Amino acid sequence: MIPAPSRPDIASRGQIFSWTLFDFANTAFSVVVVTVIFPRYFIGHVAGGQRWLWGLAVSLSMLSAALLAPPLGAAADFSRKRKRYLLMFTLASVTCTALLFTVQQGMIVVGMLLFIIANIGFEGGIVFYDAFLPGLTTRKSYGRVSGYGFAMGYMGSLAILLIVNAMLPPPSDPGYLFVVRLSFVVAAAFFLLFSLPMFMFVSEPPLAGPPPPSLLRAGMQRAAGTLRLLFVERKHPSLARFLIAFFIYNDGVLTVIAFAAIFAQQVLQMSDVEIIGFFAVVQTSAVIGSAVFGVITDNIGPKKTISITLLLWIGIVIAAYFVRSTGQFYVVALAAGVAMGSSQSASRSLMALLTPRSREAEFFGLYDGLCGKASAVVGPLVYGILADLTGERIAALALGSFFVAGFILLQSVTEPPHNAEDPIAEEPM
Repeated sequence: MIPAPSRPDIASRGQIFSWTLFDFANTAFSVVVVTVIFPRYFIGHVAGGQRWLWGLAVSLSMLSAALLAPPLGAAADFSRKRKRYLLMFTLASVTCTALLFTVQQGMIVVGMLLFIIANIGFEGGIVFYDAFLPGLTTRKSYGRVSGYGFAMGYMGSLAILLIVNAMLPPPSDPGYLFVVRLSFVVAAAFFLLFSLPMFMFVSEPPLAGPPPPSLLRAGMQRAAGTLRLLFVERKHPSLARFLIAFFIYNDGVLTVIAFAAIFAQQVLQMSDVEIIGFFAVVQTSAVIGSAVFGVITDNIGPKKTISITLLLWIGIVIAAYFVRSTGQFYVVALAAGVAMGSSQSASRSLMALLTPRSREAEFFGLYDGLCGKASAVVGPLVYGILADLTGERIAALALGSFFVAGFILLQSVTEPPHNAEDPIAEEPM
């Protein structure tokens, strides 16, 4: 059950539910375009089997989103028009996702360009979406509400997978590739439809003061000031350490998401139906992981929760190296779903705890942008190159280094009390 608001300035259950529906909506893009359907279509039917081109497209889109996120997040803080920015990025993603229907054999540049813009819209929008979290509930319930959002997201992923699975004819059907391309239109419509409650019912935070003449310039200046505050002046050392740790371990998580379907196809020769079933298992376990670990996070704190999930991730990539059968891979998938849902949810909770009040969009711009999306510049490209040169197993095993390094760095983070209501104070260096 969504916790009831305990203060008059905290959102109602209906607003919290509307906020979580955006997670339900946008994961249609994530699962169909980033993870399951489009990567395999692009590599197999558009790019002639060149996996590094897919890794390059993912890396370029993440780098672009990373560079845009901090100044736009700071601008959103100044203007208090986060929903306007969120709508702009959402419409860009929805439009380009639908246009992926036009991409056919040999259209490498067009396919990469449309995917890059769509992914920038998806990833850029998350900056503004996440920044609503501190205003939705009390600090002691961040983990639970964040977990509900991720659980709704994985339920959305499961729903769109079931829809696409019902659409797909046998691979021998002459119209099979047409239906595959049509699934991109369906994902775009799903994304748009279920995002509407967010724009209709979730309130903007009140404007703190008069906006500056140029929001973008002010946003860039404030973002630069934030980087200086964190990494030069070191006003919030634990936040800076967490962002570095998140940068590293999130690289591993995002690379798993981008290449899991390719691994299943290349290593185990799984069919389309089997891969969709596999990801249905992943999404189901991710729902459970997000919800259960959301409650665990509120009890033991997000830092301990993230540490547990990183140890789980290390075990997962080692197991993936040795997996030899579809049954074994399903076991790995169950663990990966739990780890994915819990690590992402707990990370967002810890970021919310560490973030100073009234600058949520700006700091979440760094979290989602430079330290979240920019982390995916390295992993997918490295994985794609290693997979082409040495095979999928070595590439998967190499991801363990991201989780090990992230775990070690996370231990230096000082976690603030998650049952307090006061704004973040500056820490001693």
